[in-house]
Amino acid sequence: MSQPVLRPAALLAALALTALLGACAAKPGVATGDAAAGDDTGLDRMERLTLTANRCWFKSGDAAFAPYSLAPELSSFSGRPRFLLVPRGKPESKPLLVVEGRKGSTAIDTYGPLMGEPVAARISADLSRWRAGADGCSA
Repeated sequence: MSQPVLRPAALLAALALTALLGACAAKPGVATGDAAAGDDTGLDRMERLTLTANRCWFKSGDAAFAPYSLAPELSSFSGRPRFLLVPRGKPESKPLLVVEGRKGSTAIDTYGPLMGEPVAARISADLSRWRAGADGCSA
């Protein structure tokens, strides 16, 4: 009796399916559905914060932010995606505000000269609200 012969295309399909299923399997000790803290780069959270800040602070024409421009720096190999506020029309200038995420944490760091200005309270309040899941522009 002869053994069945798998055609190359069928063999490749079977291998691909096996690899796909293996990639989808949960790792031991890791909860499924949510990213594990060790896998969380903060990128998704910082993308959402950047988009919301752009919409609420800049696209809305908010006078408090008229002197500034938003400069996203989300592609970060350090695990600290961030966005900057710089003087309007001067993207190469020193940042006036840095909003930076942390790997494996929902916390963000904010620093720069604007945090010593009256607009700092507004920045902190908006970011706190947005981090908590709200996406509205006003408190």
